[in-house]
Amino acid sequence: MTDGDERKPGRSRAAHWGLAAGTTAVAALLAGLPWAARSRLPDRLATHWSGGSVPDGSMPLWAASLFPAGVWLLIALSVSVRWRRSWPAVRPWRAIALAPTAVVFVGAQASVVRANLDRADWHAAREPALGIVLILASAVVAGVVAWRSSTRSTSTPAPAGPELRLPEGERLVWFSRAANPWLQLLAALTGLAAAGALVALAVGLARPAALWPVCAGCGVASLAGAFFSSVQAKVSEAGLEVSFGPLGWPARHWSPTAIESARAERRLPSQVGGWGYRLSGLGTTVMLRAGDCLVIRPRGRRTDFAVSLDDAERGAALLNALRRRG
Repeated sequence: MTDGDERKPGRSRAAHWGLAAGTTAVAALLAGLPWAARSRLPDRLATHWSGGSVPDGSMPLWAASLFPAGVWLLIALSVSVRWRRSWPAVRPWRAIALAPTAVVFVGAQASVVRANLDRADWHAAREPALGIVLILASAVVAGVVAWRSSTRSTSTPAPAGPELRLPEGERLVWFSRAANPWLQLLAALTGLAAAGALVALAVGLARPAALWPVCAGCGVASLAGAFFSSVQAKVSEAGLEVSFGPLGWPARHWSPTAIESARAERRLPSQVGGWGYRLSGLGTTVMLRAGDCLVIRPRGRRTDFAVSLDDAERGAALLNALRRRG
């Protein structure tokens, strides 16, 4: 059993907890958004428009809050439950289905509140046509991001042996990855805060001057956490490629001839100054978990580049073999 196999249960639990937290956050946002603006809403809210800007359906405030939240929870539950034991516990298409659905639900709820805001009667609400276009565009983006995140390559060990002798004409490829669930959780929480502030701005619940700093700060923190909370590495004939985040961007690349040496070394966060992308006396270190790191010395440099990865020794051995061949 490899290190990657030992970490699969942990990654599965993290995925389940992340799904549960995201589902709960979306339900709370759907139910809480109308109540947050209840002092500026009529007794009944216009909730349906058919073929025009004049509404033809309405709900009381409590129903407009609880109904979409309940439908969302039913959809999430139906997608998440393992109806058969033969089905895998973690299914990539789950996030691909739920991400755009959540965007549509939250966007529709925000549009309903926005349309009814400061109206004396629900008949005076008007359908926000531009909001529908933005909701659909955002749902497409969310689906693409979820698809790319769910179909990223997982860790695959290289052939066994700390030293590799490559016969002429034989090509080998080594993959590995690492992730920090705490940084991912921080990115998710700050992302939810930014999304909540953005929804509040769109609905008009607060002054822009008060919410824009929160939205911008949490958005930047969420993007930084998403990009640098996971890392993937690939060693091939082209050299070493290290990519970050669920989309594999940004990325760094070194050809075999641009690397002076490669080795595996055990490093701790206390040695490099913390977690994430760190600069220290040891050089540049991508520290996502304590333990083995793949360390290279780029040619012409005095400092190293290191990244914490599973099976780092095999990656270094293959990289050295490719470097010698080159």
